[in-house]
Amino acid sequence: MSKRRAKSRAMQIINLTGLLMLAAVNAHAQTPSPETFYKGRTVSIYIGFGGGGSYDFYGHLIARHIGKHIPGNPTVVAQSMPGAGSFKLANWLSSIAPKDGTAMGIVSQAVALEEALGSQGVQYKARDFAWIGRATSVIEIMMTGEKAKAKTIDDAYANEVMIGGTGPGSPSEGYPKLLNAAAGTKFRIIAGYPASAEVLLAMEKGEVDAAFTSFGSLQAYHQDWLDQKKVSLLVQGTVARTHELPDVPAVGELGKTPEDRRMLQLYASTADIGRSFIAPPGMPSERIATLRAAFDATMNDPEFRAEVTRAKAEFHPLPGADLQKLIEGVADTPPEIISRMKGLLQATK
Repeated sequence: MSKRRAKSRAMQIINLTGLLMLAAVNAHAQTPSPETFYKGRTVSIYIGFGGGGSYDFYGHLIARHIGKHIPGNPTVVAQSMPGAGSFKLANWLSSIAPKDGTAMGIVSQAVALEEALGSQGVQYKARDFAWIGRATSVIEIMMTGEKAKAKTIDDAYANEVMIGGTGPGSPSEGYPKLLNAAAGTKFRIIAGYPASAEVLLAMEKGEVDAAFTSFGSLQAYHQDWLDQKKVSLLVQGTVARTHELPDVPAVGELGKTPEDRRMLQLYASTADIGRSFIAPPGMPSERIATLRAAFDATMNDPEFRAEVTRAKAEFHPLPGADLQKLIEGVADTPPEIISRMKGLLQATK
């Protein structure tokens, strides 16, 4: 190659490098600041269930307060998009929703587990969502009434415990099946109850020994049962013991083998996901950071906390980054554990 051609080639490289650098500078300059982007916009929080439940409550609660913590103070509205146990919303957020930070959602706490189990209708990957934050986990408990022989989880290893079931897909039947197989308990499911309220009534009458419900509901509607020791708490449906119930064993610590415990922890992870908020996959990292920071600030907002207190709502927040790690742990569960769980949950007895 002649010196002239070499010099020309070098100049072309220099010019190309300069153009690329200029393009990068221009692209950066064209990316608006969070305040500029959100000012005058509307952020929608979609709720995957109909009105009246806890998902609806937390969806509207966050919508009322998070806007003042997002730079630019956009208008925030809550909208319902129920269907297929919130799969409709999860699928929509995954593939159709805008990926610019103006759409968020609250979906079922079982969204990651249902994907792992290969449930029909799942068209999303839970780990690909931007997990913004959790308003609360849900402490679920298995308890026995006054007339039951079993007063602790150890008693359930030695005695048959009749527990009311509200459907094959409910935790009231899922936990007994998994605990019998993985921990050696002797729960017998008495199926056919329409909802947990009917099971609680049956337990109170002595028709069944045990019931499964949320600890928050028990405190809200039957605090006297706790005060008067009319019920015994056998186990809490969580990965680890909570500070509210430090003396009640967690499902995640039971199991005869490490594989048993891993399966129980996977099932209990739904309660840890609780009432969490997600945004679509593929969002710019700076928008994810902005929404996560706004969510965390909302959790510490005195007006927000005052409303939580007035409503006597459960409140166990978790930052989005920690929530994302929890979701990834579910996604990384070995397939043989998933397969075993699926078989046990689908069993008729």
